[in-house]
Amino acid sequence: MIQRYNRYEKARILGARALQVSYGAPVLVETEQTEPILIAAEEYDAGVLPFTVKREGA
Repeated sequence: MIQRYNRYEKARILGARALQVSYGAPVLVETEQTEPILIAAEEYDAGVLPFTVKREGA
């Protein structure tokens, strides 16, 4: 099942992943980017981020 995220969930996921990358977490995709937020965006687009979102009532 493909989970879709709303804009707030996406922003939270990208921000959290960018922080991880900035602190030295391994990058999960091959990229030429150097900015953590751009790396996180590429990982998000590739669908390789190990994040889940728990929604109340769902």
